[in-house]
Formats: sequence, C-alpha cells, structure tokens
Amino acid sequence: MSYIQNPSSIEETSFKLIQAIIDEEFGGRTFGSEIEESIIKRAIHTSGDFDYLDNMVFTHGVTNKIQGVLKNQGTLILDSNISLQGINKRVLDQMNVSYKCLIDNDEVRNLAKEKGITRAMAAVEVAARISGPKLFAFGGAPTALSYLLELFKSGLIKADAVIGLPVGFINVEESKEELLSSSLPALVSRGRKGGSTIVVSTINAIIYQMKHVVTEDYIRYATPDNKKERR
Repeated sequence: MSYIQNPSSIEETSFKLIQAIIDEEFGGRTFGSEIEESIIKRAIHTSGDFDYLDNMVFTHGVTNKIQGVLKNQGTLILDSNISLQGINKRVLDQMNVSYKCLIDNDEVRNLAKEKGITRAMAAVEVAARISGPKLFAFGGAPTALSYLLELFKSGLIKADAVIGLPVGFINVEESKEELLSSSLPALVSRGRKGGSTIVVSTINAIIYQMKHVVTEDYIRYATPDNKKERR
C-alpha cells in the first residue's frame, strides 16, 4: 500500500474528496459565499461530519464583521486554551490581531469567586473592558455565551461578532438559538455539535481566505505554532 506523506498533499486530497462526496451524496450543494464554503468544508475536514453542511448558520453579515475585526487589528477572545493553541497565531501576528483566552487570568479567578459564577462567565465580563473591535468565539462554554448575551442586552458589553459553536447537552442548543435571535452578527452550529476544534477550523478558514494580507503559503499550508498568547 502506498501512502501520501506530504502534509499539503494530504490536505489537498482531503478537500477534493470532501467536494466529491458533496457532489455525489448531497446534490452538489452550493454555498452563500466563498468564505462560508471554506468555513463549512474545514469544519467537515476537522470532524469528518457532513452535518455541518446544514447546521452552520450565518447571520447579520457575520463573515464581513469578523473580517472587519481582523482588518482593524481588533481582539479575538476565546473561551478555551485548546482554541488558543490551535489558531494560526503567525498569521494573526502578521495582521497585528490580538488573541486572548482569559480563563486562567487572576482577575477572572477572583471575579468568579466573588460573584459565584464560572470562570468562563467571569472571562466575558473582564473581556468587556478590552477596547477596540472584539470577536468572541465559544467552543465549550454555553453558559458564558448566554452570559455574553445577557450583558449585551443590558448594554454592558460590545461585540462586533460572535462565533457560537459550543458542544454538549446542557444549555447548548438554547444558548445558540438565543444568539441567533439576537441582533449580534453570529456564526452558529445549530444543535449539539461544535467544540473548540471547530472554532479553530472556523477562524483559520477565515484568515486563510483574507488573501490580501496572507501569503499563498499561509493560505494553503499554514499550521499553528506555539507562540505565547499576546497580551
């Protein structure tokens, strides 16, 4: 048996197979835009799950809003260190975009203890103080997503866009539907599916599509590095 050993060739072949399966089994599904297609296909590539063809929802021009945050050197706020490790920080550094996961921040720990809330919820409250454009991305904290929406409705937080992809069973579907019903530009995976790895694939898909600031090598073959979180 022969093996494909070049990582870029493996990825290229995988995406060709994904398209072939879409053509054969899903009637050659069309997409709202090139960037939506990239997000959905990378979610499928990451998970092996073609349900993302149907459960990914984009509201209020969310992909344009996300690109606006990145172009304007805003801040990407993640709810887990898994997502922080997976995003392509080299490309984000090139774009002068800040990225943070505040879950282990001392101020967050103290606030969570003081208010009797989860650290993920406290991280949202602390993130509200960050100036400039903000993109929130949730892959594993539905309660924190609901808390963001509560603060947003009260006028206590501003968010340019929200990636709502929490996975699980408790308050997951409810928090996503609440996000979809809000006026916030949102990218949501309806139902129970999602997770930190889908957050990573979504963010990377977007930055790889921004070809005017990303080199061709990054777009096609970039892999995450271990650079420390930017403060």
